[in-house]
Amino acid sequence: MGEVDPAFIQDPQHRPKLSVTKAEGIPSIDLSPVTSQDYISDPKAIEGVVKEIGNACKEWGFFQVINHGVPLEKLQRIQAAARKFFHQPLEDKRKIRRDERNALGYFDTESTKNVRDWKEVFDFTMEETTLVPDPEDKEEAPWTNQWPEYPVELREVCEEHSREVEKLALKLLGLVARSLVLPEHRFNSYFKDQSTRIRLNHYPPCPSPQLALGVGHHKDGGALTVLAQDEVGGLEVKRKTDGEWIRVKPTPNAYIINVGDIMQVWSNDRYESVEHRVMVNAEKERFSIPFFFNPAHYTLVKPVDELIDEENPAKYRPYSWGKFMTHRRLSNFKKLGVDNIQIYDFKF
Repeated sequence: MGEVDPAFIQDPQHRPKLSVTKAEGIPSIDLSPVTSQDYISDPKAIEGVVKEIGNACKEWGFFQVINHGVPLEKLQRIQAAARKFFHQPLEDKRKIRRDERNALGYFDTESTKNVRDWKEVFDFTMEETTLVPDPEDKEEAPWTNQWPEYPVELREVCEEHSREVEKLALKLLGLVARSLVLPEHRFNSYFKDQSTRIRLNHYPPCPSPQLALGVGHHKDGGALTVLAQDEVGGLEVKRKTDGEWIRVKPTPNAYIINVGDIMQVWSNDRYESVEHRVMVNAEKERFSIPFFFNPAHYTLVKPVDELIDEENPAKYRPYSWGKFMTHRRLSNFKKLGVDNIQIYDFKF
C-alpha cells in the first residue's frame, strides 16, 4: 500500500484529527471475582462486577477487562503467527482470498460506509464450516475456513486462542444478562450453532493518516465483540455524552469489550451499540484480533420479553440475524451507493 489511492480518502467530515483527545478513557473492570478460584463464593464482589458492567454498557457501550482468565501465552502465540502471515508476499496471502461465496480467508479491499479501509484481514470461524443463509434467499450456504500453508502453526494457535476467548465471551454474556436483571444464561441458547467470526487485522503504516482510516466509523452488528489490540493503539470510540472521538489507550494483556447491535435490540435500547473507528499512523504498523460473538444464523432478533411491558413497549420489529449478516457482507464486494442495512431499519 503506497501513496493513498482516492478510494481510501474519507469525506472531510469523517477525516481523523491527528491530535488525540485526552480524556477519561473507557472503564476498566477487574474480572478476578468471577475468574479467580479465591473469589468463587463472594457474591458481593460478583455483584460489584455486574454493576460495573451495567454502568459501562449504559454510559459507554465499551469497557476493558483485566484478570479475564485468557492465558497471556495464547495471545502472544496468535499475535506472533499473525505477524508472520501478514508479512508474506501479497500473492501468497491471496491464495486463500475470500470471495462472494465464502466470507472466510484473506481480504485486502474491504470497505466501511463505501470507503476503502487501510487494512488487510484474515477471517475464520469457530467451526470449520459455518452455515449461513444464501444472499439470494435460496438454501443455506457454507462458509468454510481457509488455512494458509504458512505459517504452519496458524490454525492451531487461532483455534487455541479462540477457545479461550469464547469462554470469556460466554462469561461476559452472563454478566451482561445479570446486569439487565435477567437470568445469567438467558442468552446462551442463541449461541448453540453460533456464527461467531474471528479476525486478524493488520494496519500497515499509512503515508497520509489524516485522510484515511484503518476502519471507518461503524457499529458492530453482533451481540458482543471481544478485542485484543497491540501496544500501538488506534481504536477510537464516539463518546455518548458529546460525540467526541476518544482514543482507547492500550492496556497490556487487557481485552476491550463492546456491545453490538443485537445486544442493543435484546435490551430494548437499555444498552447501545456505539460508533467506533480505527486510526492509522505513518510510522508503525498495528495488529488487532476481534472476536465477533454472534448467535446462530437462524436467530430471530427482537427485544426479550422480560424487558417489555406497557410502559416499555418493544422498539424493534423481529429480524433475521443471518439475512442481516449476509446483506452487510455484500457491501464488501459491491459499492452500494447507499448506507448498509442498520438496526434502525427495524425500529417501530
